[in-house]
Amino acid sequence: MSEFGDSFSTSGDHKPGDKELQEFLMVEKQKAQFNAQIHEFNDFCWDKCVEKTGNKLDSKTETCLTNCVDRFIDVSLLITNRFAQLLQKSAGV
Repeated sequence: MSEFGDSFSTSGDHKPGDKELQEFLMVEKQKAQFNAQIHEFNDFCWDKCVEKTGNKLDSKTETCLTNCVDRFIDVSLLITNRFAQLLQKSAGV
């Protein structure tokens, strides 16, 4: 967040929209980081599970991908809950 936040915090005159813009940029940066993690995870699962491509997945590949998706859902829920906790904490301050 520093590359966005620093440019706003250095000026002496803050406009009313600056804080909202900073918050918006922070949320967008978090979304981008989350999406990057999703893509990295997808690449990892593909490389780990899919040895050859064809018309059908064999049972080993299907099981591997299923487990990978299950772990992805677990991690997504964990991250989502953590973001919710952080937002609640910041809203209460």
